[in-house]
Order: sequence, then structure tokens, then C-alpha cells
Amino acid sequence: MTTDVLKQFTRRPPPRGERCDLCGEPLPDAHRHLVDTTRRSLKCACPPCHLLFTRPGAGQGRFRAVPDRYLTDPGFALDESDWNRLQIPVALAFFFRNSELDRLAAFYPSPAGATESELDPGTWNAVLGRSRLAELLEPDVEALLLHRGRGGSVTCTLVPVDVCYELVGRMRLHWKGFDGGAEARADIAEFFERITAAARPLAPEPAPTGASAHPGTPTQTAEPENSTASAEAGPSPAWAEPEAPAAAAEPENSAASAEAGASVTPRGSAGPARHPGGAP
Repeated sequence: MTTDVLKQFTRRPPPRGERCDLCGEPLPDAHRHLVDTTRRSLKCACPPCHLLFTRPGAGQGRFRAVPDRYLTDPGFALDESDWNRLQIPVALAFFFRNSELDRLAAFYPSPAGATESELDPGTWNAVLGRSRLAELLEPDVEALLLHRGRGGSVTCTLVPVDVCYELVGRMRLHWKGFDGGAEARADIAEFFERITAAARPLAPEPAPTGASAHPGTPTQTAEPENSTASAEAGPSPAWAEPEAPAAAAEPENSAASAEAGASVTPRGSAGPARHPGGAP
């Protein structure tokens, strides 16, 4: 037995790549996720399994497919006082609705992982509830990601919830020392550049119904026929007088018609007069 043949039995198998947590199929590096609402965890999923749980109520609601939409609200902004009310000790935070506990959850990434912060519902409504993004937020699978820049400006983006945990993993991997280090800051900057490129702004809210298409332009209404001017012009000429209606033909058997309930139209009631040109 040659040496090459013996090596086949002593060679270590290649490392096992990621597989779907539901069916075991191999997964590429970029793949989708499911939220296990019972265990509050993320599950890696192949395309067929992910598609299966996009339908509401699939699997009795335990697993929910994480969508891939990124949205911003151009009409919404946070200032320094808003950020202070959230009581987040770092410049990053994400918020989502926990359907199992029926409450809002606030987390911020740290070198130790995702740390939960208590969030009063009143604070949520006062600070983040003003944005249309809060109304669109899907429970468990989407989050509002907040990033406070060095100049004090705060961005708010609706993102898939697995993106937030990706950010947590990046910080745990690269964070060093008290301020994270240059590598961690560069990685976070690259992460938010990708988020900004993927996000699309919400369409402007429709104008209130009944508003004029051209503000400031008075609406013109059709004027009624000027009957006064017609009266001052004098009597109508002879050719404009309505012709006398033709006499109704007398039925041959008036008694039979009366018994049948038929009525004879009286003279002069043939309907409204018509002017030349057909105008009433």
C-alpha cells in the first residue's frame, strides 16, 4: 500500500461549513435567517426554509423569516435632548418589539455582547413614535438602528434584526481598549456606509384630500343661466315660441280605455318647450 493511499485515511476532513438549522443543507457565507420567537435566537436558513416561514402563521408562529428591507424617514430627526431621554450610554442602539413579552426592547452593542436597556413606553412614543418607521416596524424581525455621530447628529434606520446582531459580533471581534481602537472604528464606519447605501427613503406623505392642485388659485364655479337678463331682453320672437302640441288622439273605445286604466294626456302638457338648437 503506497504512502499516498495511507494519507487518505490520516487526512483530517475539511471543516464543516454552515448548514441550515432546519434541514441541514449547506449554506453560503451570505444567507438568510429566521427568528426563533420562543428561544429568542437566530437560526440560519436556506432559501427554501426561509421562504416557507415568510407566510404568516407558518410553523404556528414560532419561526419568523427576517426580511431584507432598509428604510429611512427623511422627515424625522433626533436632537441631543431626544438622545438623552433614551438613556443610552454609547453611540449605538437598536430597538425592536418583542411579541412574546408584548413589549419594546432596547439594546446597545458592547464588547461583552448585546446589552439590554430598560425603555419606558412613554419615552418610546415621545422620541421614536413620531417617526413613520415605528408604524412600519415588524415585531421580532426588524429593528430601528440608531447611530450618533461625533457631531451629535443621530441617524435612524429600519433594518433587519440580524444586521443589528452582526454589528454586535463585529464589535466583539475588533474592539480593543476603552475606545475600541482604530480597527474597530474603521469597521463600524464601513458597516454604516453599507447600511446607508442599502436604505431607501420613505415616500413623502400624500397631501390632504380636497386641497387645491394650485394653491392660491381661486376655484371657478360655473355660473347659472341668467334668467334676469333674458327677461330684460323682452319677449321671445315668434319663431322661438314653442309649437302647440298636437292633440292627443282619442282612443276608439273610451270606455275600454277607462276600464284598462289608461289616461289621456291633456292638451298643452306635452313636456318642456325646446329652443332652436335643441337647448332646453
